[in-house]
Amino acid sequence: MKRQVHSREIKKVVMQRLSDRGASLEDIAEIVYAMQAPYHPGLSMDTCLKSIQAVLGKRELQHAILVGTELDMLAEQKKLTEPLQTILDTDESLFGCDETLAIGSVFGYGSIAITTFGYLDKEKTGLIKRLDTKTGGAVHTFLDDLVAAIASAASGRIAHKSRDEIEREVPDEDNEYV
Repeated sequence: MKRQVHSREIKKVVMQRLSDRGASLEDIAEIVYAMQAPYHPGLSMDTCLKSIQAVLGKRELQHAILVGTELDMLAEQKKLTEPLQTILDTDESLFGCDETLAIGSVFGYGSIAITTFGYLDKEKTGLIKRLDTKTGGAVHTFLDDLVAAIASAASGRIAHKSRDEIEREVPDEDNEYV
């Protein structure tokens, strides 16, 4: 049997890949904070960073980041065949595989994550906008959407965790705390 790669090992590679590609966790945390602060008074950047760290431990997101960033890097190196090379170089608006890969990785975080992804994909705020802006030879066809996926998943996680904490404080009908 071939060796299975542990998700902790993949997470290290993913974290390094994001850093190498110009996507700092702090920049992603700013997006998460902007999405969740209106609903969670007292939300801190530290909480946003911890949520990002947690979602980056999930295989679906890890695999999407590995595949998407690898394709971006191959496009930068002009190692893809045509017409895929040109499609990724130009971030063709009807391509859609970048969004499909990214949104598929957030389904585990509920409708909040999915609707947040749609909003971020349309509005392209903060780091997402910087990555989407084509400058120099960098290709971020997948990365901008993957950053939106990370921020969306982390936002959904915060929303659900906050609700879970509130519900733990409220007794059920038998006056027992859940």
